Order: sequence, then C-alpha cells, then structure tokens
Amino acid sequence: MAPTTAKKSTASSSSTATKKTSARSSATSSGTRRAARGGAGAELTREQNAERGFTASETLGENLQKVLVDLIELSLQGKQAHWNVVGRNFRDTHLQLDEIIEAARGFADDVAERMRALHALPDGRSDQVAQTTTLPEFPQGEIATTEVIDLMTERLDAVAGTCRDVHDAVDEEDPTSADILHAILERVEQLSWMVSAENRTPRR
Repeated sequence: MAPTTAKKSTASSSSTATKKTSARSSATSSGTRRAARGGAGAELTREQNAERGFTASETLGENLQKVLVDLIELSLQGKQAHWNVVGRNFRDTHLQLDEIIEAARGFADDVAERMRALHALPDGRSDQVAQTTTLPEFPQGEIATTEVIDLMTERLDAVAGTCRDVHDAVDEEDPTSADILHAILERVEQLSWMVSAENRTPRR
C-alpha cells in the first residue's frame, strides 16, 4: 500500500506544479502582472492598533500622494538619464543628474513620512507611480547631453507645478506639510535654473 500512496502523492505534486506553471505562463502571455508571493495582491494589510493624533483628510492625503509619485518618477528618470547620457559636457551633466536624483529621493522620503505621521498611506509602488505621475515618459537608449538638459528641466518644472497646484489646499489644512512643499519648490526650482543654464546663451 505504501508504494501506491507515494505514487499518488507524486502525481498530485506533479499536477499542482503543472497548474502553477500554466497559470504563470497565462499571466505572462496576457500581459497582466503576476501576483506577489503570498497572494496579498493590492489588498490593504490589517490595521493592528488604532493610530492617534491629527489625521489627514482624504484630500490632503491625495495631494501629498501626487507630489510623492512625481518625486519618485523624477528620481527614476534621473537615473535613466544618468546611465545613458552621452556627448559634450558628459561629466558635468552626469554629476548634475546625481544631484537631481539625491534631491528627489530625499524629498520623496520626507513626503511619505509626513503622510504616515498624519496617518495617510503613501503608495510608491511602481504600477501606481507609472499610472499617476504627471511626468512624461523618458526615452530609452543613449541620449545627447543637450537633450537630457531640456528633458530634465521639463520634468523638474513638472514637479514644481504639482507642488504649486496642491499648495493652497495643503496649506489650508496643514501648514507643516506646506512647509515641506516650500523646501521642495526652493530646491527643485533652483535645480531647474542651474540645469537649464547649460543650454542657454547670454542675451545680447
């Protein structure tokens, strides 16, 4: 009897493995994203203990989320440019991109942690960022320094635009969060000026 049981168990395991492989192939071929290991998907995790203190309204959370996804996307696009930029003034452009990336990553963390302090839920997942950022997609492949300068200036200005769009509503509900927006604006607009100057010529 024991050998028969072992055969059944082996057959069952083989069938399960085949089903999993088939499901994986089906998900890949259909273009849908495979669920995370453990099957949690996009569901919220269960809240263990109630949070206390000032709680952001839905609008405040959404406005800070808009800034967050733009900052994350800026850092990712900065890296894409950093890896693929070529041409004159390569080294200067390469180093300027590092400054943009560092600023974007730091500010993204500031915004996300402020959201958590207000019991809002930051969402920095790649799908969410790609679907909701206001920044246009960055081109793939090698790209000239002069073009990188224009593209990154456009994206820095887009982040500043998002901050300005949500500023008044954020300030009305939570001036402390607005202070974070002020810091972002100061640095991002400074970077936009410094980067864009690379392609400018003096007025005559």
